[in-house]
Amino acid sequence: MSSLGLIAGNGVFPLEVASAARKRGIKLIALAHQDETQPELESHVDQLTWIKVGELQKIIDVLKNARVDQAAMAGGISRARLANSFAPDQRAMTMLASITRWSDDAVLRAIAREIESEGIPVIDPVPLMDDAIAKPGLMAGPPPDEKKLRDLDLAFNVARSLGSYDIGQSVAVRGGVVYSVEAAEGTDAALRRAAQIAGKGFIVAKVAKPGQDLRFDRPAIGPATIEMMTEIGAAMIGIEAGKCLLLERERTLAMAASANLTVFGHA
Repeated sequence: MSSLGLIAGNGVFPLEVASAARKRGIKLIALAHQDETQPELESHVDQLTWIKVGELQKIIDVLKNARVDQAAMAGGISRARLANSFAPDQRAMTMLASITRWSDDAVLRAIAREIESEGIPVIDPVPLMDDAIAKPGLMAGPPPDEKKLRDLDLAFNVARSLGSYDIGQSVAVRGGVVYSVEAAEGTDAALRRAAQIAGKGFIVAKVAKPGQDLRFDRPAIGPATIEMMTEIGAAMIGIEAGKCLLLERERTLAMAASANLTVFGHA
């Protein structure tokens, strides 16, 4: 691959993908979403075009005109942005009309199909990044005892069962009791609800949904995750080994160790 079209959402993930690609000598043609993507991305890429959420034809036109070898999506779009300023063009409207089940994964798969129909493969950008995926076992913080490992197994089983219905990626458990399951409110709100009910010391599982397309919808944690979990008093986060992405890996694990928060890769 000599050139990559990067469709960037919010957060640090697009910056990390861009930095990794540049180290490999890959030319980067980026599309950044207004009021979502960090402006710093411009200094990491060869060409940057700002777009509004829903401008599917513009995305395709930029990628085709640049003759990119492949394309990748990195970073999300906030639900508030989708609610307040989503303005799909005609191609996006036609695409959306073809979707029979509304979910993040279904919409992203449909966008990828539209791009690939123009001869541009859509790839998973994570393999461009070194050491970014969770490994099995203890990654930071104190080793978990048998009770916490049992709670973690329960949380993973619940998350995987509900994931087939496209319900969130996170579950909070303490003492064999499920205190919250992530739904449309998002991870942070779900875990804050668990803290209000369970108090301190609960554990969290972060799991990919069954059949989830990891090219653009991969579970991830980063410094903001550790900061929030420390604030609400969680004891451990278990992340799916081989699938969960660690954003700013070294900083994330150092923050967890400093906060005495266990980060554990669940196989």
